[in-house]
Amino acid sequence: MTTPLTLAQAGRYGLLGLPLAFVALPLYVLLPNHYAREFGVPLATLGALLLVTRLFDALIDPLLGRASDRFYRRSPAALLAWAAAACVLMGAGFALLFFPPLRSGNGLLALSAVLLMLTYASFSAVTLSHQSWGALLGGDALRQSRLVAWREGLGLVGVLLASVVPVLWGLEAMVGLFWLALLLGWLAWRAGPRPAADAVTGTAAEAGNLWLPLRRLPFRRLLAVFMLNGIASAVPATLILFFIQDRLQAPANMEPLFLGSYFLSAALSMPLWLAAVRRWGLARSWLAGMLLAVAVFVWASTLGAGDAWLFIAICALSGAALGADLVMPGAMLAGLISRAGDLGRVQGAYFGWWNFATKLNLALAAGLALPLLGLYGYAPGAREPQALQALTVAYCLLPCVLKLAAGGLLYVSFIHRKGSS
Repeated sequence: MTTPLTLAQAGRYGLLGLPLAFVALPLYVLLPNHYAREFGVPLATLGALLLVTRLFDALIDPLLGRASDRFYRRSPAALLAWAAAACVLMGAGFALLFFPPLRSGNGLLALSAVLLMLTYASFSAVTLSHQSWGALLGGDALRQSRLVAWREGLGLVGVLLASVVPVLWGLEAMVGLFWLALLLGWLAWRAGPRPAADAVTGTAAEAGNLWLPLRRLPFRRLLAVFMLNGIASAVPATLILFFIQDRLQAPANMEPLFLGSYFLSAALSMPLWLAAVRRWGLARSWLAGMLLAVAVFVWASTLGAGDAWLFIAICALSGAALGADLVMPGAMLAGLISRAGDLGRVQGAYFGWWNFATKLNLALAAGLALPLLGLYGYAPGAREPQALQALTVAYCLLPCVLKLAAGGLLYVSFIHRKGSS
């Protein structure tokens, strides 16, 4: 029987989510826009660069998950040391990406590719180790959803900081704050709750079994829902700044307000989603979040130049929907690992495949959406109706189709099937 976690314990575990989310927003949202506008990298070239590096990142995630299992089996201290080394590499790569010593031509592209792969790989190593640790802390659906909510809720604080700091104080302050938050997050993790001694089961060979999660039918079903829903979220995340700047033609000083209201609303929605879990369960609560997101993006498709203030309401409502995406899938995965009897054996491999799906979603979003927009005549700064219509379809309507497909699969696989059994 697991002992209840205090708020302080949950906070110490979750604090590392702040710097991990802090680094994620600049890499996945700010960096493409920064390279296109500051260094003049064409969208097609930028899309190809992000596609290749994110595919590399996705492909190594299962291997990093297996490495996490092996370090944990050696000792929790070994896993923490592995994560510390990855933190140092991640911080260095992040800083050099935004302040590259080469700022044009093929040299910039080659250096950026190397730095992106280094930063993505180290980010994944830390994230997988931290997620696996949370799963090993065990507990029922509500306990796991609380752990995930603390991790993701503090992550949203990191995202809020990452969305505001670059605009108000510049990229130098962003990098410095990230380094400080990363150090504090790792120290809090080390001082936080540790899995019970009996959380390690099975043999060393089992810990190296990379493919075992994919043999579990429930995991394959959950992964399919997660991927469809993830692509639906990754497309607008990649395009949001282009939509704000060109479709809405909003002033630059409003960008922190849009991003801030989105992530603040997601953070504030966490208690509501935890209450929904108590009443409806994880799967139904996640489905409710998907349907809310669809309704909001349909509304967003009607906006145009001069509707910047309405878009704040869009951001707040879609942020509330994001809260469900942050809490429910991770808690469902932790419960699935426990029910399969794989906790303490190959939980890192599960999270490796899970993050592989996340990175593949981001790669497809950047590698396909950006070149397709260029093909249909859109480029940063465009004002032609056809180009702006293509941007609206990609940002608003394509995610709706994907969300509905994910919701249908979730219902069939985890709601209707459970109710029929």
